[in-house]
Amino acid sequence: MKRRDFLKAGAVAAPASLLAAPAIAQGKIEWKLPTSFPAKAPGVGTNVTTFANRVAAMSDGQLTFKVFSGGELVPPFGVEDAVEQGTAEIGHSTPYYAASKNSALHFFSAVPFGMTAVETTAWLRYGGGQELWDGIYAERGLKPFYSGSSGVQAAGWFKKPVESLNDLAGLNMRIAGLGGEAMRKLGVNAVLLPPPEIFPSFQSGAIDAAEWVGPMLDQAFGLQKVAKYCYVPAFHEPSAALEIVVNKEAYEGLPAHLQAIIANAAEAASVETTAQFDYYNAVAMKKLKDNGVTFGAFPDDVIAALKPAVAEVLAENASANPKFAEVQKSYDTFLELAKDYATEVKAATFTQRV
Repeated sequence: MKRRDFLKAGAVAAPASLLAAPAIAQGKIEWKLPTSFPAKAPGVGTNVTTFANRVAAMSDGQLTFKVFSGGELVPPFGVEDAVEQGTAEIGHSTPYYAASKNSALHFFSAVPFGMTAVETTAWLRYGGGQELWDGIYAERGLKPFYSGSSGVQAAGWFKKPVESLNDLAGLNMRIAGLGGEAMRKLGVNAVLLPPPEIFPSFQSGAIDAAEWVGPMLDQAFGLQKVAKYCYVPAFHEPSAALEIVVNKEAYEGLPAHLQAIIANAAEAASVETTAQFDYYNAVAMKKLKDNGVTFGAFPDDVIAALKPAVAEVLAENASANPKFAEVQKSYDTFLELAKDYATEVKAATFTQRV
């Protein structure tokens, strides 16, 4: 796959329109489906195309989607707005891209030092997370579906080695989510760029460091052509969730079997995507190492400084937004259980097999 095939972003939004009736021809329905990501990108792109293909197959062509790559129909960070406004009936993104609407959405994407992908799905399914997510989105006329995760991400690519906390001060870094807010407290100039802008900004020197996802996608985007130091794991994204988001009115207007197909296709895409990231991240890491990339963990003093910075960021958001505090309470309740189980069982399992 060539990077130029998917690093395209004509970031011109289509004009907002009222939600039109489904385009029906001979009993068939076609909906617009914009994604925040390059549709041909591995992982994030195949997540939406896998979902669309499964819906078409399971419905025997009764419900199909026209997938628009990030920037083709609406800007990459404007997918949820487009679905809310009816410019598109359904979309594909990650919840924290809309965190300006409600900061609690970070919990449904990624939280620093938070849950892994498996733990997140456990919380959503059994710990009350999905109900909280549904309630927040219903206020905007939206219906969310979890559609997979990148798993543990990389903390970022750097042109020079990070040997101490002092090496971060003053850097311009592309970093997403609450991790970016924490980094600012350490003196980093954190900026959030849409995916297609990461490589050219890194290459031109507009940014000094960049986090995107992990070895598979970072390699596809060419970040290793700019820097040779990659730090893992990501303190800020121990997992990062993807979503299918549907206009609630349009969804409720579908017959029950098509609603069920959307839900089941999102779940099937989540399993496939999480597995794809796990497999190809391992393959890509080996290839990158063979080609001179150095992988390492952040120094102890960086992690030691990040932990209170993250705690401060979470407290500030909880104080400013009651809904953030409500979701955090649910999230942290299961996180404490999950951490204990992971320490006693999972960590020991990994240690035994080394």
